[in-house]
Parts: sequence; structure tokens; C-alpha cells
Amino acid sequence: MKVLATLARLYVDDLDRALPALRALTGQEIRRRFSYSGVEVAGIGGFLLVAGTDEALAPFRNVQSTVLVDSLDGLQALLTAHGGEFLSGPNQVPTGRNAIVRHPGGVVFEYVEHSA
Repeated sequence: MKVLATLARLYVDDLDRALPALRALTGQEIRRRFSYSGVEVAGIGGFLLVAGTDEALAPFRNVQSTVLVDSLDGLQALLTAHGGEFLSGPNQVPTGRNAIVRHPGGVVFEYVEHSA
């Protein structure tokens, strides 16, 4: 398993209001935009925006960052060896597969393996 990128997660109430400033800041266009489990998600630059009502965002807010990897294979063994734990997954998601994990010390990351 190799880390390809780390995305800062931003929780917002409206993607259409949040994206123009990030487009200007990064000079980049939106990579992906999709709906998932009651929220809207968009990737731009080094950011992953998750948008929705407070109620819709509640299940996602404990995740502090998204880590893109070439493969989820080996993640469980690596985390277990260092005292981490899987909270969810691997799951099929619109972009491929993901897993939500708690690292030692309490930080929670989403790991994503994009499909082709």
C-alpha cells in the first residue's frame, strides 16, 4: 500500500457557495463531484469538500482527512501492527473502495482506493 495524496476535508453547508473561492485559490477545476449517503462531495486541489445539513454531516465529521492510496490491501495488517483499528470497510463507494480507520492516538482517517 502506497499513499498517493492526502486531502484536507472541509465540511460545508453548500458546495456551490464554497467551490468558487477554492477554484480561485487553487487555480484548479473540480476533479470529481457526486452524491453519497445524504451528502454532496467534491474534490478540488488538495481539498475534499463534504456538504450537507448538520444532520447529514454528523456521521462524517469524525473523519479528519482522506488519504488516497494505490491499494487498500495490507492496510489492516499495517494498522493492527501499530495499534489502529478499522471502524468501517473496506466498502464500495462511488470512487472505488474506502475504509474508515482510527489510528493510535485517536485520529480518524478515510483511506480511498480509486477504481480506474
